[in-house]
Amino acid sequence: MRPIGESLAASTSRRGFLARTSRLLAVLAGGGAISALVKPGTADAFHFCGHIYTTDSCPHPTGLPRVDAHGFPLRAADGHPVDDLGQPVNTAGQPVDASGRVLLDPDGLPLPPAPRTRVCQDGVTGRIGRRARIDGSWYRCCGGHIRKLVDCCAHTPRRINGDAALTGYCYSGRRVYCVMYYDTKIPC
Repeated sequence: MRPIGESLAASTSRRGFLARTSRLLAVLAGGGAISALVKPGTADAFHFCGHIYTTDSCPHPTGLPRVDAHGFPLRAADGHPVDDLGQPVNTAGQPVDASGRVLLDPDGLPLPPAPRTRVCQDGVTGRIGRRARIDGSWYRCCGGHIRKLVDCCAHTPRRINGDAALTGYCYSGRRVYCVMYYDTKIPC
């Protein structure tokens, strides 16, 4: 009885054998590296779909920096509008419960609306004391829809995470301070 290696070698060419072996080794070597890229905590740079660089998210009331077409904060999980406190709100800006009913105070009166500011243009500007604006963006396929990833740019030497600011898609001498995203309805 022949050893397995000899049987395999006899049934294939040396070139074919080496090609399959090298592909297998590449998959084994690269598989661990690829899975390490997406494990939370292992690679902090991967913090939302399509964004794998080191600039952190813009300050957002619920964590992940999802915004609407005008730059106002949305809850990442379902795209529901939220105020600056992270509470879901209706179209009038009133805080609502999970069923969409207006929240009431102990006297039965509707709670007053909290502010709802644009994440980049208002929130970042207030945080760094410099005018921030949306200059550029890029697109990725995420969850079956096109996601627009957005640079929030300012005249600043440092990014939100303290590293040197990069030009990114910013114009007129501005640099990327932080990033946000907008989920479109366009399938991919």
